[in-house]
Order: sequence, then C-alpha cells, then structure tokens
Amino acid sequence: MKGEPVPVLSFREAGAAGGPDFMLLHGFGGSGAHFRPVAEDLAARARVTMPDLPGHGASFDVAGSRHPRAAAEAVLATADAAGIGRFHLAGFSMGGAVACLIALAAPERVLSLTLLAPGGFGTEIAAGTLREFGIAREADAVRRALAKMMAPGATPPEREVALIAAERENERLAGEIAAIAEAITRDGKQGEIPRAMLAGIRCPVRVVWGTADPVLPVSQCRDLPENFRVDLVEGAGHMLVAEAPEAVRAALAAQLA
Repeated sequence: MKGEPVPVLSFREAGAAGGPDFMLLHGFGGSGAHFRPVAEDLAARARVTMPDLPGHGASFDVAGSRHPRAAAEAVLATADAAGIGRFHLAGFSMGGAVACLIALAAPERVLSLTLLAPGGFGTEIAAGTLREFGIAREADAVRRALAKMMAPGATPPEREVALIAAERENERLAGEIAAIAEAITRDGKQGEIPRAMLAGIRCPVRVVWGTADPVLPVSQCRDLPENFRVDLVEGAGHMLVAEAPEAVRAALAAQLA
C-alpha cells in the first residue's frame, strides 16, 4: 500500500568491493542464479549483484511481483541496502523491461544499460510458451518449456533445469510464478514501453538479441533510439545466457570499457 516501505530483495554477490558495481536482473521464472555462467568473468572486474526479483527465487514472498514498476523500486531499494550508489545495469527478458524503468526513474544512478532480448519493446510475445513455463514444476516439464524458448535444436542446460525445478518445490513460489505468467501475457500480449519513453534513457545502451528468438521476435529491436546499440546473435533463441554466453560476456565487458 502507498506509504509502506519498499522491500529489499534477496541477492547474490560476486567480485570484490572497490571496483565498479554491476547489477544483473534475471528474466521471468528464473532467479539471480541464472547469470552464474557469465558472472564469474565479470566479477574479475566489478562487484556483481544479482537480485531475485519479486515473486522469484528467495524473493518469492516480496510484494509487487506482478508490477514492473514495483520491481524497479525494489531493485533500487536493494541497491541502497547494499551500499551501491551508481552502477552498470543489465537485464534479461522481463528483467530488461525492469532495467529500462530503473534507468528512467533514476538516470543519475545508471552508468550503462545492457538489455538481453528485453521485454516491453513490442506487444507480441509467445504467451502460450510463457504460461507453460510458468506452471512447469517437474524437471521434464521445465526442460520441455525451456526448449521451446531456445533456437531449434538447442538443449536446455541440465543445471538450469535442476535449479528451476528445485525452486518450484516451494508451493508459494510456484503459485506466484504461475500468476505472474498470466499477468504479463494478459490477452496474449505483453505491455509495451513506448519508444518515446525509451528515448529518455540517456546512458549508453547495448541491446543483444538472437535472430531465432521464439519468445520475443527480433523485429522488436527496430526503430530504437540512436544511443541504443543493437548486437544480433545469428541463430540464437531467447535464452541468451545459455545459448550465447560469449556474446553476453562481450556485451557486459564492453560497458565497463
């Protein structure tokens, strides 16, 4: 309710204090652990913070999970609690939409923005696939849903499958994830951030998108503001951290440069 304190999220950290700060925001149905395959290299150059967004991971009971603006406020409150002032910011899929809202709400704090197949850049979305992923709990169901989000022939990493299945043994988390899936795909569409709003983001922005993304069509990266650099990953699907980790590492490292 209005006037209540903004919640602080559960988060993971890697790297040493004293360097630049980099915050990584996962996508729908995941957790901060999603970024482990690329966080190690980044942690050699920065302090990396990976929150679990509201309704996800260890933040499953945090309010506001179905409202991207509430998630953005929670990330900023978490940065305050962790002693993070200005930071580089990256977001994958739903986390990309949240990252854009953070950059708009607190432009003085965001040094750069890296968006991996971000949500909110168009209304089209594979709603059925996301709902299937939202209700998947056993490893086989999680594996099938993840495969539908990847390029044809790609195989979901078993570590990711096991992690998601283990998280969804929590009944409250599983219920919240299913409800979020319904909320973000209402009427078979996703909410869109208008291009005029995106033009208000002034920090350097890199967008990474797979040309074979079956969840969010790559055409949604057209007509972006001039300060948005777009890197297309030929043949990659939606799950870029798993499918194109080198491209993701390169994009993140470039922002520190």
